[in-house]
Amino acid sequence: MERNVLKNQSHINKARARFIIGGGTIALVVIAFFILSVNIPNPEWGRYWRVKPLLLTPFIGAFGGMVMYYCTRLAAFLQINKVAGFLLSMPVYLVILWIGIVLGLNGTLWN
Repeated sequence: MERNVLKNQSHINKARARFIIGGGTIALVVIAFFILSVNIPNPEWGRYWRVKPLLLTPFIGAFGGMVMYYCTRLAAFLQINKVAGFLLSMPVYLVILWIGIVLGLNGTLWN
């Protein structure tokens, strides 16, 4: 009996890791698009103005991926279709991603 429970835990951890890595990767791509669109940065921003958004936004995106994973697990617990649960958790991730972009670009592009 214990062996079967541990096998399920391994599958859950892999799925959670996929959501977290996917959320962080999407956030990194989005913030890189914003950062690379700046040709001439404002001198008031400092020399390393890109570091904060490139670290903060993917971290918050990964957190959003984890929240999205738990929303889909909640949908499965409530016996809602997997696709419907995934689609219902998308707005939650998008709001968290938006908050990460705002916090990452605060003081530079988001003024």
